[in-house]
Amino acid sequence: MACDPLRDLRAWQVRLEQIASQRSSPWAPPIDVYETEDRYVISAEVPGLAREQIQLSVQDNRLTIRGERPAGVPESATRHYHYHQVERGHGPFDRAVEFTEQVRHDGITADLRDGVLTVTLPKLTAPPRRIDVH
Repeated sequence: MACDPLRDLRAWQVRLEQIASQRSSPWAPPIDVYETEDRYVISAEVPGLAREQIQLSVQDNRLTIRGERPAGVPESATRHYHYHQVERGHGPFDRAVEFTEQVRHDGITADLRDGVLTVTLPKLTAPPRRIDVH
């Protein structure tokens, strides 16, 4: 198939529109997700948020991070300000991550340090079982 830059550009646009349509929030903190042999680790950038502004929930193998970051200027004061540029996201957010392996709910930990939320979810690992051949 011959190279068609316009077709390739349109394909990327379609992909980006699909990704954007999956988000229900006006902004969402960027996250990193990695796994080790015995756990999953999620790091989310949430600068300016206090622990009380973040809600974590887990159901089955799905972790959900919710919260809300207020606008930089209180709504009551916006009539006194004229913004020239707004790049920092604000408002409610909702991020969900689903894992392929089961997680142990009682061992989940969360730590907020320097604007980075780190959630660690231990995998529910069953010990190897020997199967006898008859």
